[in-house]
Amino acid sequence: MALIRLVIFGFLALSVVYLAIWFYSRSVRREKLEEEWDADHPDGDATERRDFVEQGMVEYQDSFRPKLILLVYVIPAVLVIAALIATNWN
Repeated sequence: MALIRLVIFGFLALSVVYLAIWFYSRSVRREKLEEEWDADHPDGDATERRDFVEQGMVEYQDSFRPKLILLVYVIPAVLVIAALIATNWN
């Protein structure tokens, strides 16, 4: 029963961490795209700027970097399993 509780609450806690990292990562990328547009087009059109940023976010979402955030689930699970195995090894 304790293991089930650990899995459920661990998953919930890791989901909160994942979402926080996901939102932060997207906001940092969006900010960089906006700064890149402002540097290259100081008096550009707002519609073109929005399209540039949205296209950059689509490319970012398809890249490898956002998939690395999924390690938030993998690394703690591997560490917990390793600790359980080490603890119960006879």
